Amino acid sequence: MAAQEFEDVNEVLSVEVPALMDSMRIDRALSMLTSCSRSDASKLIEAGVVSLDSEVVTKPSTQLTQGQLLEAVLPEPDDGSVEPELEVPVRVVLEAADFLIVDKGFDQVVHPGAGNRHGTLIGGIIARYPEIAQLPLQGVGEIGRPGVVHRLDKGTSGLLVVARTEAGFTSLSAQLAERTMERRYLGLVEGFVESNHGVVDAPIGRSARMPTRMAVQPDGRPARTHYEVVCHLKGPDRTLVGLSLETGRTHQIRVHMAAIGHPIVNDPRYGQRNEKKLDHERLALHAGRLSLTDPSSGELVRSVAPWPADVGVLGGTEAGNAWLDGA
Repeated sequence: MAAQEFEDVNEVLSVEVPALMDSMRIDRALSMLTSCSRSDASKLIEAGVVSLDSEVVTKPSTQLTQGQLLEAVLPEPDDGSVEPELEVPVRVVLEAADFLIVDKGFDQVVHPGAGNRHGTLIGGIIARYPEIAQLPLQGVGEIGRPGVVHRLDKGTSGLLVVARTEAGFTSLSAQLAERTMERRYLGLVEGFVESNHGVVDAPIGRSARMPTRMAVQPDGRPARTHYEVVCHLKGPDRTLVGLSLETGRTHQIRVHMAAIGHPIVNDPRYGQRNEKKLDHERLALHAGRLSLTDPSSGELVRSVAPWPADVGVLGGTEAGNAWLDGA
């Protein structure tokens, strides 16, 4: 199974309407945000893939209001090639012959897509490791995603593996598909999670009612998320949970935790927008541990990225980091 078959890679624009777009027509705003024509923006609206505050918009003339959540399912760009961008910061955790492990910032997009053509993490990576840009030209992976084996949402921080060679891409993609690559996350969720351990086993597909979102769907793709309570926090009630994936569907953790009544804190798509946010208003989800087999040596490689300071002050930081370091 190829990596692209393991994860849904549809692009979705999600932005809070800024003051400068208050009272602007939605077709004009979409055109400005995505660099597409007004005509193409109107076609997206008429296709029913654009929404405001979770309500599908059908008229291109609809006026925006500052603070609304604007979302749209976007087509792939005509030219998906990636430009090297040395100015993009890249935090390399581990450099090996066949792969890199990097620590992605919460505000970084992994690879170019509609509305995100520049400033991507992979652009910064190929500026430093130009051999990765050559992989799609050798028939390895996709031209718009050189070396990319798996992704993290823009709002999620943490560890990501990127292949440097054909052997690396083949091996790492197989490990991901065969579920031998371990990925551990820490997430701060709303409410008091009563069960210390649990598994959410629910198929995920694109929502029929809201195409910009994923949802638990009877005819969706199989998805399993394991969770474990790390600690409970007060004022308001929140729970720090450790999470691990058996599958890698789009927004899987966010959808599954929301489905059991405990959305990730600061999640504008699947959470409660009126909840009290953390200091920096970022999604409180972090990919903190990644374990895989080195394609060349066959040795187990494990990397850990501690719970980031930019999430805000969190009383469970030490407990969370201990969970990441544990067996």
